[in-house]
Amino acid sequence: MSDPAVPGCVLAVYAHPDDPEVSAGGTLARWADAGAAVHVVITTRGDKGSDDPTADTDALAATRAGEAAAAGRVLGLAATHHLDHDDGDLVDDRALRLEIVRLVRRLRPDIVCCPDPTSVFLGDGYVNHRDHRVTGWAVLDAVAPAAAGVHYFPELRAEGLDPHHVRELWLSGTREPNHWVDIDAAIDRKIEAVLRHASQVPDGGDLLAEFLRDAAADAGRVAGLRCAEAFRRVVLA
Repeated sequence: MSDPAVPGCVLAVYAHPDDPEVSAGGTLARWADAGAAVHVVITTRGDKGSDDPTADTDALAATRAGEAAAAGRVLGLAATHHLDHDDGDLVDDRALRLEIVRLVRRLRPDIVCCPDPTSVFLGDGYVNHRDHRVTGWAVLDAVAPAAAGVHYFPELRAEGLDPHHVRELWLSGTREPNHWVDIDAAIDRKIEAVLRHASQVPDGGDLLAEFLRDAAADAGRVAGLRCAEAFRRVVLA
């Protein structure tokens, strides 16, 4: 449960514009504060994140991109990258893996964070979103072994992007955590960053803030911490 050395660069790949903050916002803020270059990748446009049948989905996607930028400023991110796939239509195919591998080889992160794609049923009342699961599988497929394999995606070597070995994978939303990060000092910023996604917080955010605090307390209780985020940490050989 002790913290590993601060990484030089982190790449956090998630499906929707508010997922990084909800899943790992405290951890990302801690790394950024410690001097890491923290990059977030959003695989979808967030264009179906509304229950209003009259909503302009292109306008919603643009709004959500702006919210992601605002949340990134709260966390101190180096950059937010958008792959702009439509919600619900994400496929773990060569094209998606190429996009992720390109970023891994360009940014050369020590750690890559993503959703745990093996988490399908979270409790007795929630099925994990398909985009979360597809994003998680695509990241695993991209990192191990494609990003490090010299014969994968030869077109990237033509772009001057040589293979890169990611040191660690951190999977959030996991049912099998083995590592907990103390986010007591970062919980307020995590909540502030989540609430910057105002299009997804119609009630002003009080209930969501309470939920996030309770979730951090629940995760921390397992590790003897006041507030924590839990991950399945995989150290790659």
